[in-house]
Amino acid sequence: MSAESVPTAPIGASPVESDPRSDEDLVRAVLGGATEAFEELVRRHQPRLFATARRYARRESEVEDIVQEVFLKAFERLPGFRFEAPFDHWLMRVAVRTCYDFLRAHQRTRESAFTDLSDEEEEWLNRFRADPDQADEKADAARALVQRLMETLPPQFRLVIQLLEIEERSIKEIHQLTGWSMPLIKVRAFRARAAMRRALARLKPGKYL
Repeated sequence: MSAESVPTAPIGASPVESDPRSDEDLVRAVLGGATEAFEELVRRHQPRLFATARRYARRESEVEDIVQEVFLKAFERLPGFRFEAPFDHWLMRVAVRTCYDFLRAHQRTRESAFTDLSDEEEEWLNRFRADPDQADEKADAARALVQRLMETLPPQFRLVIQLLEIEERSIKEIHQLTGWSMPLIKVRAFRARAAMRRALARLKPGKYL
């Protein structure tokens, strides 16, 4: 199938009457030449892909680019879909790998300023330093700090922390999504956690990481 003829629903398009066919039936239709059936797949899975892309990109224009790239790759690779697993699982593998490619392409060597810590973030950070066991890691302030710290990590560390710690996926699931070997995932998870701990220990309100 030619990428030049990828049928797509407009970004943010309003819902239309639902197609009763399953994802797999739509895939078969596309492979049989009814490429317009791909539009329904776009409509169905676009919201989830936007949510996924926003975990890795800040600018909405970048998010849109990622989602468009995912659907482009999915359309190009559709002949390789083997119907052995649900289509949405296959599509998510394409999405995660596209997001990783985005992180690698936009990797920046930078220091992140934390001069604008909110009162809640500063309070949580002080509580963490005093007694880590008593600091709620699920608090909004903690999540905001974790997100900032993650943006300073190398792409492979950021991806493994996102999938393993934040999305709480298993090592096997991450293997299926990324294609990385399970021993490699464990090594990267260990190193990523260590990098996060070092970054958090160095963090001081009003200073640079």
